[in-house]
Amino acid sequence: MKIAVLRESRPFERRVALVPESCQKLIKAGFTVGVEPGAGARAGYSDDAYQESGATVESSAEDLVRSAEFLLTVNPPDNNADNSRNVIAWINHGAYVLGSLMPLRNLSNMESLAHCGANAFSTDAIPRTTRAQSMDTLSSMNSIGGYKGVLLAAAELGKYFPMLSSAAGTVFPAKVFVIGAAVAGLQALATAKRLGASVTATDVRPEVKEQIESVGGKYVGIELNEDASAGGGYAKELSAEDQSRQREMLVDQVAQSDVVITTALIGGVFAPTLVTAEMVASMRPGSVLVDLAADGGGNCELSSPGETIEAHGVRILAPLNLASTMPDHASLLFSRNLTNFLDAFSEEGEFQLDLDDDIQAGCLITRGGEIVHGRTLEAVAEHQEGSNP
Repeated sequence: MKIAVLRESRPFERRVALVPESCQKLIKAGFTVGVEPGAGARAGYSDDAYQESGATVESSAEDLVRSAEFLLTVNPPDNNADNSRNVIAWINHGAYVLGSLMPLRNLSNMESLAHCGANAFSTDAIPRTTRAQSMDTLSSMNSIGGYKGVLLAAAELGKYFPMLSSAAGTVFPAKVFVIGAAVAGLQALATAKRLGASVTATDVRPEVKEQIESVGGKYVGIELNEDASAGGGYAKELSAEDQSRQREMLVDQVAQSDVVITTALIGGVFAPTLVTAEMVASMRPGSVLVDLAADGGGNCELSSPGETIEAHGVRILAPLNLASTMPDHASLLFSRNLTNFLDAFSEEGEFQLDLDDDIQAGCLITRGGEIVHGRTLEAVAEHQEGSNP
């Protein structure tokens, strides 16, 4: 089977789906790999490095995709008919697509992939099981986001993170409060702790208390009247009563924090509003809030996704696609995730489609001209219903 790897065309995207290290491994496994010129340049991987790995660098992106049975991508392929780079139009019927497609955020792309007859797998929909862990790009990228988010906060905060003693006296550690303790939240906690901050975290899933404490954080939370776990390591939306009680707890914690980092997503996709304008106003001037859920709309009422603003003397950062700001390691980890997926389901360079396998079945979005992923189907139906009142 031939694998195609393109230069990512979304604005501010610096990652690449496959790095030379993985090309070499896949070629040894029996695949052939074609790469668009400059595909890895923004992540620090030269065309020469790809050629040395055994991959071919092919001048025409369209010819490359049309000649391949497998397209590896970071983001959903382009589907703009008015754009000369309408990648989905180049994909062969029955060909495979593998990447972080974020289907619930990119419904139009999913409909186009179905229309072209692609078998599209989305790695962010991979079940969160031990067996699938090595293929989970969402966890890899969220870990980078949690780490980088704390560095951004430290750069913006007008005080030290650690406690320091000097001849001029002692300064006390910054108080960092993390909302949401999935992968990004736990990495943010661990990074803030390594920098010497006093760290506290909350999550609607009480089972993560031990995980928070394992990285040096203090857990705060409420006892829920209803289970807030949606399965697979994700959270679901709280009941109205539990939301009210959670809000009271957040009011107290946010007001006493120097840094608030929010990471909460419903089902790993959409961000609930947790930090209100009034909560921001209660923070001390000079405090910082980093909204790591900005890609899903943001957890802070005042966040402006993609921008940094100031309100009530508080700096509010809402960065998008933080993983792309560390393109070298982000690409390396992403590439290894995709390679592990292919390696698990291939023999002698041929991918084996197996719908009885829980991993493949869980992350298969389109097949045979249709959307086959349940949540994506529901979202498309809701979107169409909303468009046709």
